[in-house]
Amino acid sequence: MTEPGQLPAETSDPDDRSAAFPTVAEAADVDREPAAAAVRLRSGRARTAGHAAARTHRGGAGAARLRAALPTTPPPPGEGGTPIADVARLLNVPMPTLRSWEIRYGIPEISREPGKHRRYSVDELHALRLMRDEIARGKRASAAAQSVRSLLGVSGPAAGIVQNVLAASRRGDAQEIRGQLTSAEQSLGLGACIDDVLLPALRQVGLWWAAGHCEIDEERLTTDAVRSWLDRKSAFAPAPSRNNPILLACGPTDLHTVGIEALAVMLRYRGWPCRILGARTSVASLATAAEASGAVAAVIVSHLASARLRAVESMRAVGHLPVTVFYAGNAFASPRSRQRVPGTFLGFRLQAACDLIDRTLAARVG
Repeated sequence: MTEPGQLPAETSDPDDRSAAFPTVAEAADVDREPAAAAVRLRSGRARTAGHAAARTHRGGAGAARLRAALPTTPPPPGEGGTPIADVARLLNVPMPTLRSWEIRYGIPEISREPGKHRRYSVDELHALRLMRDEIARGKRASAAAQSVRSLLGVSGPAAGIVQNVLAASRRGDAQEIRGQLTSAEQSLGLGACIDDVLLPALRQVGLWWAAGHCEIDEERLTTDAVRSWLDRKSAFAPAPSRNNPILLACGPTDLHTVGIEALAVMLRYRGWPCRILGARTSVASLATAAEASGAVAAVIVSHLASARLRAVESMRAVGHLPVTVFYAGNAFASPRSRQRVPGTFLGFRLQAACDLIDRTLAARVG
């Protein structure tokens, strides 16, 4: 039987970028498709570089429709927050399920006077998104709620720096955003900086945008500041200690690249030469690049459920080559979505993904 509050396997928002590749994200996960050239690896929705002309925000067409449906005037005093109907559309989760999460599992924790309608703050929206994503990854609702409480209870340097990044985003201070990321790297290390500060901050700004709590200019400024910080880290990475490169690409219809950009930086600091093929990498382009470069591995990322089959085609296109295939993204978040997919799933954290790539390629070479 289905546990109360459980979602069907394919119910998670197909455009979510909340996972690291996110939707490895999350992100949510806030990056946009670059207007000029395709650049960037990450989410599906909680969502790569700028946006195409037809897409004017990080979350894609679905989030744009939701944003248009949200009230354009502030709610009456004492009625702040996003109505449950809008939250259900934003997260693609039925309203009865949202009510069940709150009543049965305390997600989110809300103090509400009897008789008052459900309205969710940005922090409460974040808790609901985490709950949805944990369930989409195959957890029962009760176990997902425990994971969410653990994630929300995170304290210490990472949580504080995330808040500093968000405050800088609110002020439109790109230099401070980059400075906070540098501080996070110095105190936490590169991997934890990306997994626990950079990506969570991007997801939060993306959630603000989708819920109508910030303007597109703020989202773009934050994403651009993050991308410029990653570019600088990549420029100062040590010389590669291996010969054959790792290719990193979005699926043929995927736009979001911040995740792969972040993964490439981490792999470069482990001695791997990396080549980012960028957004909307066609099947033919991937196969040609893999053969011409003598790549040892390819990472394909997809965040949209509707784009999953095309991403799988890309994986199969390099199957006849001596290339180890890895994949990630919100399109593969649930166990069911990974059935019969060729390659190795990288999971939801970039540090763990790098470890898995290292182990897999070491065993192959050995």
